[in-house]
Order: sequence, then C-alpha cells, then structure tokens
Amino acid sequence: MEDKRRQILDAALAIADEDGLDAVSMRSVAARVGMSPMALYPYVGSKAALLDGLVGRLLGELSTGDALRPMQPVGTGPGQRSQEWREGLRTLANRMRALARRHPSAFMLLLSRPSVTPEAAGAVDAVYQGLLEAGVPPKDVPRIERLVSTFVLGFAASEVNGRFAVDDPQLRARRGVDLPAHKTLGAVLLEVDWDAEFEADLRDLEQLIASLVRPG
Repeated sequence: MEDKRRQILDAALAIADEDGLDAVSMRSVAARVGMSPMALYPYVGSKAALLDGLVGRLLGELSTGDALRPMQPVGTGPGQRSQEWREGLRTLANRMRALARRHPSAFMLLLSRPSVTPEAAGAVDAVYQGLLEAGVPPKDVPRIERLVSTFVLGFAASEVNGRFAVDDPQLRARRGVDLPAHKTLGAVLLEVDWDAEFEADLRDLEQLIASLVRPG
C-alpha cells in the first residue's frame, strides 16, 4: 500500500516538475502510473488529498533528524544556552530554499495547503520545540514560527516563480521608471545578490529571536 502511494506521489511530483502544478490531475497521474483514475482513490483519497500528499512528499526531501529538529540547544544553564538554534534555523531555511529550486511549481503547495499532513504538522512542531528549547517564551512561539516560515517560504517561492524577476534585472528598473522612489534608488535596484540578501534576512530573524530569549 505504502509503496504504491509513494509511486503515485512521485508521479504527481514529476508531472508538476515537467508541466506545472495545473497539469496534476487524477487522470494525468493515473496515466503516468498505468492505472485508471478510480484506482487511485484507495491510495490518495481525492484530488485534494493527492495535493496534501504532495506536501508530505516535498517535506520528506528535507530529510529527517537535524532538518526536522532544527533549533535544539545543548546548554540550558543561566548564560550558557547554546547557539545551535541559529545553525539549525539556517540549515532548515537553506534546505527549504533548495527544495523550491528543485520543485518550483509544486513548492507553491507549501504556501497554499494547510498543515494537515503528518509531515507538515511534524515540521511545524519541530520548529515550535526548537524555539521553546532556545528560550523563546511560549506565548511568542506560534507567532515567531509563522514569521519564520512565512519569510522562508515566501522568499523561496518569489525567487523561483518570478516575483523577484531573477532572470531579467532590467524588468525591475522598467516597472518604476517614472516613480520618484525608484528614480532615487536607481542602480541599487539592479544590484541584487539574492544569496547575500537571504543571509542578511536570516541574520535579522536571528536577532529578533535572540531578543526574545531571556537569560536562564
């Protein structure tokens, strides 16, 4: 059962990679695996469940272990909390960005589907636990998790799906050629290093999280 479900999800992901997410349907997936559309239902339930399954399939590529337990410190005494959570946050963020580059179309599901699959809920829970163990007050943990995940997912999705106009830097200049702030910024708008910007944004998030951690 699980092997067949995995085969179906792999086929759905391959279709999304080749032809876009809109090309993923029960019929197209069934044709890819040599089954009838109705024969898929015992394995994936419905089109919505198929898409939820793709979310789990994508998150499975982040691997287990350190990627799904991203911010666990080793020191807990006053003034001795480890900074491992910083490395964990950076590892998870960079793996998520790489995931978007491998599967740009299917990656959008991580922004549009609720966290209802075991893999999605487990990833969120791991970040919750990491923030708690880093010393973030419980009342702030859900908000900070949403802030972190919204930034990472949003940046990665914008980078691979055109919002940042990665392949056409002139586009950014043309869009605001007659607007005052765009004129003031000028060449700054064209001199974008996306890797450096991503790292700078992560450092800002680290500083925010650190500001919430109380000694001891």
